[in-house]
Amino acid sequence: MATESAGVDLVSVVTLLGAAVVAVPVFKRLGLGSVLGYLAAGLAIGPFGLGLFSDPMAILHVAELGVVMFLFIIGLEMEPSKLWAMRRDIVGLGLVQVLICVALLGLVGVALGYPYAGSLIAGAGFTLTSTAIVMQMLQERGDISAPKGQRIVSILLLEDLAIVPLLALVAFLAPGGADMTLIDRLQGVALGLAAITALVVAGIYLLNPMFRLLAASRAREVMTAAALLVVLGSALWMQLGGLSTAMGAFLAGVLLSESSFRHQLEADVEPFRGILLGLFFLAVGMALDLSVIADNWQLVAISVAALMGLKSAIIYGVARLNRATHAEALERTVLMAQGGEFAFVLYSAAVAVGLMNAEINAILNAIVIVSMVLTPLMVILHDRFKPAAKVSTEGVEGPNGLSGSVLIIGFGRFGQVACQPLLARKCAITIIDDDPEMIRAAETFGFKVWFGDGARLDILKAAGAGTARAIVIATDKKDTTTKIAKLARHEFPNAAILARAWDRAHALELIKEGVDHQMRETFHSALELGGEVLAVLGAEPEEIAEIADVVRKRDAERLALQTTGDIYSGRSLIIGNAEHIAKGGT
Repeated sequence: MATESAGVDLVSVVTLLGAAVVAVPVFKRLGLGSVLGYLAAGLAIGPFGLGLFSDPMAILHVAELGVVMFLFIIGLEMEPSKLWAMRRDIVGLGLVQVLICVALLGLVGVALGYPYAGSLIAGAGFTLTSTAIVMQMLQERGDISAPKGQRIVSILLLEDLAIVPLLALVAFLAPGGADMTLIDRLQGVALGLAAITALVVAGIYLLNPMFRLLAASRAREVMTAAALLVVLGSALWMQLGGLSTAMGAFLAGVLLSESSFRHQLEADVEPFRGILLGLFFLAVGMALDLSVIADNWQLVAISVAALMGLKSAIIYGVARLNRATHAEALERTVLMAQGGEFAFVLYSAAVAVGLMNAEINAILNAIVIVSMVLTPLMVILHDRFKPAAKVSTEGVEGPNGLSGSVLIIGFGRFGQVACQPLLARKCAITIIDDDPEMIRAAETFGFKVWFGDGARLDILKAAGAGTARAIVIATDKKDTTTKIAKLARHEFPNAAILARAWDRAHALELIKEGVDHQMRETFHSALELGGEVLAVLGAEPEEIAEIADVVRKRDAERLALQTTGDIYSGRSLIIGNAEHIAKGGT
């Protein structure tokens, strides 16, 4: 029997992994994101899809550990000084948004004819944004460390803290809850503060010595176990203190953020975080009760639209009041307009004390899950239709009737170095760039850079490309460089075209477009580094120079062959056969 049970469990595990492996790459390839892929996969294999799982809430409770581990990793990135610098956003921005949402979202339930107490708890639950979804999408967009991302993280942290007073509110509104004494409430607050204090003290005085001792044993598996112990132990400790498990893991991460073991801990926890967070999204998709939605579709549709619409208005309004730009406020609104996983906890507590019945709980859970499913779609629509960012060109000038012997297009790290030999020889150069901030920064160092898009023929003519002896293309994007090279070669045949190439394949592409000289940005610097290594190993300068010349000659010959198509130009033949090179062959 035990073997049969283990076989069934293994089938479940394989099914979950298989659903994720199939769905997520497909959805990402379609540009729909990984979160929507997990949700769709969960719905497909859940009770209302293929019916391969019958109890998604059990999986959801386990998978919530993924959220816990995610908060631990975020905490590792938050040194105490950085967290202190965010205090205004956490206490100010987050608190204002939570208080207004709790006060107003409850009105939706009242308007639909439900009791005041239940409506208030329903609105309060929807106030708590999905940390898992928002954090995942911020990570995929690369915005977690950006200022706008940090402000969203601040609000999420405050919402995690808000679960504590909201659970107390449930107890107070419960039948007989008003009979709780002041002493009972103070004991709850004291217990929470004691849990936080104990965790902070343990983090300061125990964690680093413990990891130093374990590191000395040189047992990698023990370090991994210790990392999981810290994350899960902190979460459990805070849960026992009546606080959020995710907040416990976050505090543990903050306390270890300045530890020398920080990167090791992150590497140990990351695989578990990724798997469990994916499992969380799968479980949310499975938990979408289509029968509840079908039986109450009008109520669900009205509630989702009303709650998301009102919450969106609040988030946008609070953001604008805090002087966020329209673009940032709109993006924050789209990301945070849904309900979250802590709503399930709050609604379960309300059912336990008699504030809601099981049917209302199922409807509210369906409303929250539908809002979570809609979020990735809203983000996709936002990204697709948002207007291009307006760039301030105040204080910068466009080219007009310029002339010079050399036109440099792009003044990034490559163009800045390339222009220095020309300036040293007092060559007449004209520089254009399409980044106003770069132009302003260059001006403080005495460089005159004109504002203009080098991919436009009128800009090239105004910048003097028609009279330039050489046009240097030093832009930061491969496609842009190729486009400019093709345009310049066709329109200005008398000028020598020299371009920055990102790699060998790009160099071949530029040669085919008629570029006279291309320079791979890593080739010569890497060759020089190889020479420095030879010097460390005792080679004489003359020998190093001779070897470098041979490598340059061999590379030029191979590049010529690849240009004519005589040999394969793929990545595997960039340097040729290692044994042949050692013998000095080409």
